[in-house]
Amino acid sequence: MTQLELTPDQLLTTTRTVRKRLDLSRPVEPELIRECIEIATQAPSGSNSQQWHFMVVTDADKRQGLAELYRKSFSPYRTDSLKGLKKLQETNPEAAAVQERVVSSADYLSEHLHEVPVHVIPCIRGRLEGASLPQQAGSWGSILPSVWNFMLAARARSLGTAWTTLHLIYEKEAAELLGIPYEKFTQTALIPVAYTLGTDFKAGPRKPLDQIIHLNSW
Repeated sequence: MTQLELTPDQLLTTTRTVRKRLDLSRPVEPELIRECIEIATQAPSGSNSQQWHFMVVTDADKRQGLAELYRKSFSPYRTDSLKGLKKLQETNPEAAAVQERVVSSADYLSEHLHEVPVHVIPCIRGRLEGASLPQQAGSWGSILPSVWNFMLAARARSLGTAWTTLHLIYEKEAAELLGIPYEKFTQTALIPVAYTLGTDFKAGPRKPLDQIIHLNSW
């Protein structure tokens, strides 16, 4: 498939979380997902261990099951989000306006997650409960770069993605649904994947660098 003509900087700054602009009616070719995962595996991993696995879910019943688990977690998450939004509206109306769009977008994804044609669940070998901070950092650092590679590769192929983690509250139930060996592998995210409605994504608003850069001391 022809890829979008994006410079490296454009690819890095326009790979957005896509929710409302996911095309729910258009199937995604399996070979495109394989291409993106192949690129994902070029990311670094601790000691070059390559302990990643990618569960690709296209079965409608299993997507429905994952979406139901997601929505069970989304309800309390949304309540907390609305509380935070109310406080933000009182202190920073401009930031609140942006957050209102995020909440609306999250609502949409929760309602339509089962319709997204592909769900990708990246997994890492081992369980992280009780692991030391360095061990946890090594495990997360061995899977998250590969997932970001996957999402960048998807963007280049006119596919949209969103990094979600709410289903992980019910990780064991998701493992049972998908046959993932729960005792041996940790699920790290659920990435909905679909073609996007248009490809004209832009860089998002961010805090000024002077607020987040600390040179030599905090």
